[in-house]
Amino acid sequence: MTTPTHLSPGTPVPAGADPRVAMFAGFALILGGFGIGVAEFVTMGLLPQIAEGTGVDIPTAGHTISAYAVGVVVGAPVIAAWGARFPRRTVLVGLMAVFALGNLLAALAPGYTTLLAARFLSGLPHGAFLGLAALVAISLAPPGRSGRAVGTVMLGIPIATVVGVPTATWVGQALGWRTAYVGVAVVGVLTAVLVRLWVPETPGDREQSWRRELKAFASLQVWLTMAVGAIGFGGMFAMYSYIAPTVTEVTGLSQGWVPVFLFAFGVGSIAGTVIGGRMADWSVLRSLVLSGSVMALLLLTFSVTSQWTVPALLTLFAVSAVTGTFVIGLQLRLMSVAGPARTLGAAMNHSSLNAANALGAWLGGLVIAAGYGYTAPSIVGAALAAGGVLVLGVSLLVHVRQTRPRTVAA
Repeated sequence: MTTPTHLSPGTPVPAGADPRVAMFAGFALILGGFGIGVAEFVTMGLLPQIAEGTGVDIPTAGHTISAYAVGVVVGAPVIAAWGARFPRRTVLVGLMAVFALGNLLAALAPGYTTLLAARFLSGLPHGAFLGLAALVAISLAPPGRSGRAVGTVMLGIPIATVVGVPTATWVGQALGWRTAYVGVAVVGVLTAVLVRLWVPETPGDREQSWRRELKAFASLQVWLTMAVGAIGFGGMFAMYSYIAPTVTEVTGLSQGWVPVFLFAFGVGSIAGTVIGGRMADWSVLRSLVLSGSVMALLLLTFSVTSQWTVPALLTLFAVSAVTGTFVIGLQLRLMSVAGPARTLGAAMNHSSLNAANALGAWLGGLVIAAGYGYTAPSIVGAALAAGGVLVLGVSLLVHVRQTRPRTVAA
């Protein structure tokens, strides 16, 4: 494998200077997102094997999923704030090295406690890597194409849901759950190598400090935007967390249909990520309002269409596409409102989405436990999506009030 001469290590490249630079760098960053996506979701498909292999029950083994999510929430702000001073390529390589190490330790874990720690370590680089990947993509994109650049590098996770997670799950079931983590570790090492070869160097901001980055948390707009993600995107997770029993209990299909529904969701996510980039280039705020509102309507629709196979599949595809669009808009909005702390803003999007995962799954479980059935999580999801739009409305009102005096003065 060779590297183009203009990608020589240490040579800064101006934004949009050469489409080949963006193409090679984009591939390396997409591969990293692919590995992260597999690492995040493959455990869900291997819980019985992990539980048996570590000597715990399935609910306890499920805590390894939570450990990864906690790692994401903790790692995103800490690493982003600390790493803003250093060259982005160097930080990206280091993050992938830690990611690979965490997954290798998970594969070698002698027991449940060490596996839990390894999963936490694996989650730490998640948000910071994807946030920095978005910033690198924007720096290499032509003017006016920031949304499409972010949408491209974010394709790794939806591709993982369609191809990587099913494959890793099958391999883990056939050859042992540890092999799945070994495979993810290999992807991490390969990503680190390709990032070092293909992502152009950009100098760090030596004037930045973790204190300066963390000042972004003093911004009301940052907190409001994170709430939009945690609440609004939580709507999707309220439904998606219980898609398997919905397929069997509501749609009335066998378990063999569950992968078909998951595949439809993954394909929709890829489509939404691509469309979301173009919509964000048109207008980030309009994209968020539109996708959040449509998400609420589609989740409400799914509570009805989930009774029939084809309408359920089509609605699920549409929900996934809209949520993919929502994520891209949210990413760019956070980077904007974070001001000088763009690194932190880019990373915190993924903390927000993991909070959405926890909130949506919890509320969806509550209504099921209360006896409302498996269509109820979709109704809860619709309410959460609508709540996210309402919070966005508050954010827009705050923005108008903050900018109005300057407009009058002008």
